[in-house]
Amino acid sequence: MSRSERPIRILHVLGGMVRGGVETWLMHILRHIDREHFCMDFLVHTTHPCAYDDEIRALGSQIIPCLDPPRPWLYAHNFKRILREHGPYDIVHSHVHHYSGYVLRLAQQTGVPVRMAHSHNDTSPAEAKAGPMRRGYLTLMKRWIAQYATVGLAASRLAAADLFGLAWEADPRWQILYYGIDLTSFQGHIDSVAVRAELNIPPGVFVMGHVGRFAEQKNHGFLVDIVVEVAKREPQTCLLLVGDGSLRPAIEQKVAQADLTDRVIFAGLRADAPRLMRGAMDVFVLPSSYEGLPLVGIEAQAAGLPVILSDAITEEVDRVTPLVQRLSLSQPASVWAEVILAVRDAAPAITQPDALAVVEKSPLNVQASVKSLAEVYFACSAKVAIEPAMPSSRAYECS
Repeated sequence: MSRSERPIRILHVLGGMVRGGVETWLMHILRHIDREHFCMDFLVHTTHPCAYDDEIRALGSQIIPCLDPPRPWLYAHNFKRILREHGPYDIVHSHVHHYSGYVLRLAQQTGVPVRMAHSHNDTSPAEAKAGPMRRGYLTLMKRWIAQYATVGLAASRLAAADLFGLAWEADPRWQILYYGIDLTSFQGHIDSVAVRAELNIPPGVFVMGHVGRFAEQKNHGFLVDIVVEVAKREPQTCLLLVGDGSLRPAIEQKVAQADLTDRVIFAGLRADAPRLMRGAMDVFVLPSSYEGLPLVGIEAQAAGLPVILSDAITEEVDRVTPLVQRLSLSQPASVWAEVILAVRDAAPAITQPDALAVVEKSPLNVQASVKSLAEVYFACSAKVAIEPAMPSSRAYECS
């Protein structure tokens, strides 16, 4: 693997460095990648402070706002100005799904040699309901991705097909790159009594858990329906929800209407989700209507939790198979409740340390992920024969 004489400069493009799955993975990468060889900055579509901004700056990278994505003419002006002022960049790595088509078109116009589209999701179930204008937009963006991307990465096979087409494997530009999680938080002892006490969960209560944004694809409404059914069969039941999002008020209202206020904990955004998985949850439930490759499903397996997934989620997330069960979203909440309680009553399928060891040996740990991404960056740079460029005043700020 050859290395350039200077750091390879990468500009990641995404909405904002919030505490989400993609953003958390990128933080794992930034913390572990060799920053002598890779300089990563983050172009974001917001001026609001986000969860990871301070740490990103402390690690020597920049947060660069680029506003007005809904107004493409203004966005183009902002984007090109940013590349002039903060560049040169060797790679633009775009994480904004379909909008990556426009981002990479602008990157090509600005002379960026490596333009990378990254598909983190399979949005095809939602996009199937799109109207004519939206369908036109999707067609154009996919055409521009095919035209302007020099490489495309995807979190799973479903995510690849969604952005690069059903025949994606025929194009050597497109490839799978699995997420990796930092497994440090899943090691060592956890005091479950103390963790539950912090959350005011009484001893002996059966706790179902979920971590994710309050967004339509996460299917929180169905999760509440499941809790209703579980509570009928097991009064000592609690649902622990970790995360935030635009649909949280609607879910809080549904919880209140179902008279479940004392059974559902809205924990909000937390930096210690692995600790809550290990110390508070008995089972992890993920009834998403679609996903790319949900990191939380992998984390739950590393925590040794039984995981109940919808069959809409790619099977590439199934790493500790004794822990994983799948159910169709066409099945009623009562069936999900029965399966969840059967899992609760069964003997543990595998110990947490053994489950952790399985994940550690998989491609879904951070060391494997960093190595794979670094190899992609080096290979792309070698193909375009990146030479040291005249630096701008900001060109080599990464430590």
